This record gives sequence, structure tokens and C-alpha cells, in this order.
Amino acid sequence: MTETPAVRAADFWETRYRDGSRLWNGRPNSLLVREAAELEPGSALDLGCGEGADAVWLASRGWRVTGVDISHTALERAVAHAADAGVSDRTVWERHVLGETFPEGSFDLVNVQFLQSPVELDQQRILRRAAAAVDAGGTLLIVMHAGWPSWQTEPPFEAEFPTLRSVLDELALPEGEWTVETLETVRSVHVSPEGVEGFRDDNVWRMRRADA
Repeated sequence: MTETPAVRAADFWETRYRDGSRLWNGRPNSLLVREAAELEPGSALDLGCGEGADAVWLASRGWRVTGVDISHTALERAVAHAADAGVSDRTVWERHVLGETFPEGSFDLVNVQFLQSPVELDQQRILRRAAAAVDAGGTLLIVMHAGWPSWQTEPPFEAEFPTLRSVLDELALPEGEWTVETLETVRSVHVSPEGVEGFRDDNVWRMRRADA
């Protein structure tokens, strides 16, 4: 039986989550907080939600959130995080192999944070479906690493990092239907696992769909 890219991706991420305790720190991504804190709460879709920190933060601010991930273990942890935070009634969790399946419906906010992977991922298709899932008047927020961190002298695997322009080109958003509100590379200070202080650049796209 031939192993498909979807099987490889599912195995990779399930193993990564299962073979350790919590993978992330439980805090929402800072650029989500920066870009979404002033948005009027409504329905939100969090793609690649991991252990649920972003979704729980949004739910705590009044959003009704659907969190999506490929890993069963990650979603189990997300459910527990939501319960601990008292927002289980505002969160729904779905497992999808993005690029093959996608949640139904439209949303006031679609949040895509660091949807980057060392295993095969149809990023262009996923981002286009993410844009299509934004309701009239809603927001598409994408954040991705723009390169390796400054201390990474020998990258662990080959990777192509999207540019601000390349993602806009790949989305191919209909002219006149969207307004680009944030298009920026943000540099933040980080400390490596070995204690080396450095920085990492991230690209941010925030786009609003026109009202119907």
C-alpha cells in the first residue's frame, strides 16, 4: 500500500504531539492578539489550532470558535484547555486533513497562524479555501514565518518561506472585494532552546472582505 502525503502528514503531527507533553506554551499567538483584539466578536475558524490556545483566547473574548487540526492528540488537549478556561460552550473542535477536507460554513474571522510544515502541505489550496470561508464583512488573518530564526545556522530541512507578495498572488482575491488592512513583516526577539538570544521575522496579512 502506497503511503499518501495526507497519511505522512497525519502520522508526523500525531507522533509529534503524542510523544511528549504539551508542545506549546498555552498562550495565544501575539500577532493574533495584536490584530484581532479590536474586532467585534462573531464566528471564528482557527485553522491548524494545535492545542487550542488561539481558539480559547478568542472564545474568552466572546467569539464562537471552530478549531481545526490534523492531530487527535492536539485536539484532545484543546478540548481540555477550553474546559479549564470555561469556554467549552463557545468552542467546537474538528479534525481535518486540510487540503483534502475543510470545515463547512462561513465565518466572521478565519485565523491561520503558522500553517507551515516540514511534511507536504498544499498551502495555496488551503489559503484559498480559507479566504472563501470568510463571510461578507469578515476578516482573514494569516501569519507565517518569513525565514529561519537568526540563530539557525544550519536549517534542519529545506523550506520555502512565503513573501508578503507571494501570498497575495497565490490568494488571487477578486479585485474590489477585499481590502488589505495589514501587510507587514514583524521582527520579534526570541531565545533559542539553547538560551541564545536572537530574533525571528514573521509576515502578517490581515484582509477584510467587503460587506454584501
